[in-house]
Amino acid sequence: MEPVVDRIAQPWGSRTPFEPGTPWPARVDAFLADGLAPQDVERWVPAASLLHSNGDAMDIAVRHGRIVGVRGRASDRVNRGRLGPKDLFGWQANHSPDRLTSPLMRRGGELVPCDWDTAMSAVVARSKGLLDESGPGSVGFYTSGQLFLEEYYTLAVIARAGIGTNHLDGNTRLCTATAAQALKETFGCDGQPASYTDIDHCDALALFGHNMAETQPVLWMRVLDRLEGAAPPRLVCVDPRPTPAAARATVHLAPRAGTNVALLNALLHEIIRTDRIDRDYIDQHTVGFDELAERVAECAPAWAARICDVPVSRIEHAAEILGTARRLLSTVLQGVYQSHQATAAAVQVNNLQLIRGMLGRPGCGVLQMNGQPTAENTRECGANGDLPGFRNWENDAHVAELARLWNVKPSRIPHYAPPTPAMQILRYAEQGSIRMLWISGTNPAVSLPELARIRSILGQERLFTVVQDLFLTETAQLADVVLPAATWGEKTGTFTNADRTVHLSDKAVDPPGHARPDLDIFLDYAHRMDFRDKDDQPLIGWHDPASAFAAWQECSRGRPCDYTGLSYERLREHGGIQWPCTDQAPDGTERLYGDGITWAAPETCETYGKDLVTGAPVSETEYRALNPHGRAVLKAAEYLPPHEDTDDEYPLQLTTGRTLYHFHTRTKTGRTPQLNAAAPDVWVELSATEAARCGVAEGDLVEVTSARGRIRGRLRVTAIRDGTVFVPFHYGYFDTPAGHRPADGAPGRAANETTITDWDPVSKQPLFKTAAARLTLVKRSDGAVAPAPTITASAPLHPRSFPPTAGGPAAAATQTAETEGERP
Repeated sequence: MEPVVDRIAQPWGSRTPFEPGTPWPARVDAFLADGLAPQDVERWVPAASLLHSNGDAMDIAVRHGRIVGVRGRASDRVNRGRLGPKDLFGWQANHSPDRLTSPLMRRGGELVPCDWDTAMSAVVARSKGLLDESGPGSVGFYTSGQLFLEEYYTLAVIARAGIGTNHLDGNTRLCTATAAQALKETFGCDGQPASYTDIDHCDALALFGHNMAETQPVLWMRVLDRLEGAAPPRLVCVDPRPTPAAARATVHLAPRAGTNVALLNALLHEIIRTDRIDRDYIDQHTVGFDELAERVAECAPAWAARICDVPVSRIEHAAEILGTARRLLSTVLQGVYQSHQATAAAVQVNNLQLIRGMLGRPGCGVLQMNGQPTAENTRECGANGDLPGFRNWENDAHVAELARLWNVKPSRIPHYAPPTPAMQILRYAEQGSIRMLWISGTNPAVSLPELARIRSILGQERLFTVVQDLFLTETAQLADVVLPAATWGEKTGTFTNADRTVHLSDKAVDPPGHARPDLDIFLDYAHRMDFRDKDDQPLIGWHDPASAFAAWQECSRGRPCDYTGLSYERLREHGGIQWPCTDQAPDGTERLYGDGITWAAPETCETYGKDLVTGAPVSETEYRALNPHGRAVLKAAEYLPPHEDTDDEYPLQLTTGRTLYHFHTRTKTGRTPQLNAAAPDVWVELSATEAARCGVAEGDLVEVTSARGRIRGRLRVTAIRDGTVFVPFHYGYFDTPAGHRPADGAPGRAANETTITDWDPVSKQPLFKTAAARLTLVKRSDGAVAPAPTITASAPLHPRSFPPTAGGPAAAATQTAETEGERP
């Protein structure tokens, strides 16, 4: 009999402990529609997870042409059969009755259905008109971290060599732009150095701003199984909230928001002061150590303790763990990336690994994590602001190589200035120089900061907005043309997770109505626009996912992200394989830099770098002088206070983030019964000390106000650090009467009504975790409780008075099967 577990109330399932250096035992998780058993499934179709960045391999269950469930794949290196709550239940959103099934066009101020030819003809006519009137700079593209590799690459060629615009970016700018930039600053190139399997070997694990248990629950299962086995690793957790990782940590550091650089400089100071460094490794593989040592020389733990409001003893204890580990693995996510001095802080984590010589061997490395399932592909394919294949836009030889590949003149590919980041694209639209904006697979009317401003930009009459999505999102409601897209399970393509593992996701069922795969939409647009190469042949010569993948393979050949050893057939047979995968490395590459730093030389690097404080570019000449032999760069950074600090009017630090049961703006998870019931509405977190100061209590309806806007939610009192107020960012308006915005004059529901328009000067990533706010009482609870989960970072301070997290009305449908062993 297979054990049955409520995977809402027990999201990480049961434990399978293992020892360091041994394989992670398999455990197959599965969930089928009510009343169905495995023998009722007609086909199992390979895929991987869509609602986070972990890349959990799974098979889609199909019956009567309909998705009816999923099961994990025991043989896959990423998850060994395990699935998280969003994996198990999220597929149900595909069947939501409000899926878009035909194109829409705005007529008389209303969006009305039309056919594909009418919609695409309107998009093409506006595109050609703007190119004739104003040139390529009048057109911009803002895409996702949830499409497939083949779709991103096609879009990149359309934007760069078809339209010729510099204005292409992804919503990965909001979540992992800093990850990419930090890797480029240190190693000269993007690409994750470490591997998930390093968790199996490490004796110390440091999580910097990474709420792994909620953002990557299957990876947290791996950590939990190590913690329950023999010789568990010591954990260092840096997070202002009481996350599940913080509860299991040897040392938990909860610094003031915006002080990560000060904390990291103190940790580096202690490791260098105690001579717990690998001098041979530093001399052979890095440049810049003397400058780093000089910068942190005065950054003693006592200095950082005053800035960060963290006990000196905890900083010293953390430094001792990091400095004495024999196999150290560090991970980084949004607590660093979306906070003040984001790139500078992330780079200091790289520095920590390098000065300890902890890179390129089992249990040793850094994972600059992603936040979305295909964020890595956005970056590889050049849909996030870089050139495809991790090429350097300032290197004429790299641009010429791309031009030869696409058979266009180098001047056709814009490289006169850096590619335009998302926040600047919106600024150009606000100013009127961008007159057409094509948004695919993302919802900026909920996810971008200072939403009142974003709505005003997207609602301009002079801006022609195209939205390509599954649902009539808050953003789609502001569009001129809406294109219905197919999603995961309804199309074929590849995607790559945070540790470079490539999976194939095959089409299992047809999309609803007239919805089309994103690749088909882009190919149709390219055909209608009649983009040509320099020999007057079609610029885009591929016609389906397989031929698009083959084209991408040629683009990746000889680059760090080399896919030439992969094929759809191999991925179907083998499951996930890590790039680079070549004839020389046919089984993929588990970790990078085992034989030294390989892509930092001036001729091969993806960037020459930037100043970590100002963001000013480093010139090629300066980089050649600094790093002629292509070593890792140890870049120092001074701590600077946040731009917006607390004061008498706004005495609290406002931070936003994610919860286990939702993804981004809930367009899918909000339509999944079990997930939505587990976290049905927005809430506000505050410590008991701050609650007493504000005169509020658990369950009270409160208002959070910043200089930009205000929102309301019920209060959850937790063990969050004093002086901090937290709001989950997922909740918009699609399931409210207002539709896409707060009702007139009313407070909002979306956390980003309150966040600041500010970004990291290096990565250009918006800062969602550094703002000031105040909290006031609206109405006493009268017995109501906050609609927040009780077993995650939002756990109540006094849990005995609360029912455990469950699926609410959908609780009966949260039971999933777990099976140990090697079943597929």
